[in-house]
Amino acid sequence: MTRVTTDPRKRLWLGVAFWVVVVVGGYAAWFFLRAPVVESVTVQAAPLVRTLQFSARVAALSRVDVGSTITGRVAQVRVDEGATVQQGDVLLQLESDELDAALAQAEAAEKQAQARLAGLRSTGRVAASAATAQAAANLRAAAAELARTEQLVAQGFLSAARLDDARRAVAVAQAQQDSAQAQGQAIGESGSDLVQAQAQLAVAQAATAAARARRAQASVRAPADARVLARDVEPGQIVQPGRALLTLALAGPTQLSAQVDERFLDQLRPDQVAAVVADAFPAQRFMARVLTIAPAVDAQRGAIEVHFALEQAAPAYLREDMTLSVEVETARRDSTLVLPLAALREDLPAADGDPPDTVRVLVQSQGRTEARTVRLGLRNLAMVEVLEGLAEGDEVLVGGEVKEGQRVRTRPMSASTARRGAAAEGLDVGSALTNAMGR
Repeated sequence: MTRVTTDPRKRLWLGVAFWVVVVVGGYAAWFFLRAPVVESVTVQAAPLVRTLQFSARVAALSRVDVGSTITGRVAQVRVDEGATVQQGDVLLQLESDELDAALAQAEAAEKQAQARLAGLRSTGRVAASAATAQAAANLRAAAAELARTEQLVAQGFLSAARLDDARRAVAVAQAQQDSAQAQGQAIGESGSDLVQAQAQLAVAQAATAAARARRAQASVRAPADARVLARDVEPGQIVQPGRALLTLALAGPTQLSAQVDERFLDQLRPDQVAAVVADAFPAQRFMARVLTIAPAVDAQRGAIEVHFALEQAAPAYLREDMTLSVEVETARRDSTLVLPLAALREDLPAADGDPPDTVRVLVQSQGRTEARTVRLGLRNLAMVEVLEGLAEGDEVLVGGEVKEGQRVRTRPMSASTARRGAAAEGLDVGSALTNAMGR
């Protein structure tokens, strides 16, 4: 026979226990079956800009190293670092006493050769002409004497020996005349003596030019209008050919040079606009544009050299090799549907056969999650362009351990979540870079 508890206290405790079990069970069911709260973002149209940021340096159009072409002691250095010089200005002067003496000696030898040539052409020709005339007169006199002697010998007044003497005198006079004529021809414009004197003068003139050129090498001059970047020489120093004593930046348009990672080559084009700030003057921003992109990639650094031209006059504070921060605008959308990168889900890969730049996202639709296939376009480190798959006003879930078809509740995405998404994308794009980062 079953006994029924009639004790009111026991029945009270049983009632309390029952309701405790009901409440706890209900709370547990609510806890495990309630919809999780997930951050979300609403798709909307907005401007989207993609830029590249990297470091650059100020570079002159051309720079040259200047040195001495002869060995010598520096007597004077006439410029300091930072000085502006004009073409032909003397930068430094070597001691030149020995060179001056050699030049004076060469000039004296040249004057001597000139005097000899002038003498041959003036007094030499007069003397040769007189000698030729004298020899001709002597020959005529000797011939006349020979004729008289022949007559006298034929008449028997003179002996045959006198005839031999007369004939010998004629031969001597003839030889003297031939010698005088040869001497006259030698100092003529095509004569050997004059040609030799002209050659000696040419040699002396060349020696003078060489001595003068060597003397000029004692003055190291600016090859063009330039600015002195470095000075590595002091008075009293012995210098030799081949050593750079001064470094000059030739006058010309100021350019900027940057080494950009080759992975971003497809984003760069000539004439793209760039904003530039110097690390030392961050508040003074100026504009530049892409001038040239090197045709070859540096194999060791995996970088390509990009040159920029300034859009206006160079700021006064710019210095050669100054470090700058450059931001190049590589693409722009004035208005397009955008989505934070944090909304792209790695746990929801695109299906096989989907075209490139296609991802899947989770959209909140009537309190449940719905997977959408989305085609993406332009992106930067924070946002990405939506080309297909979403419409303006769609609510895309960001993060959260949720699956397709699950009930969810949403709240607006926080700024910290957006920053984490941008940082993750930045690591993917530029973690291996030391001086360039995609944006």
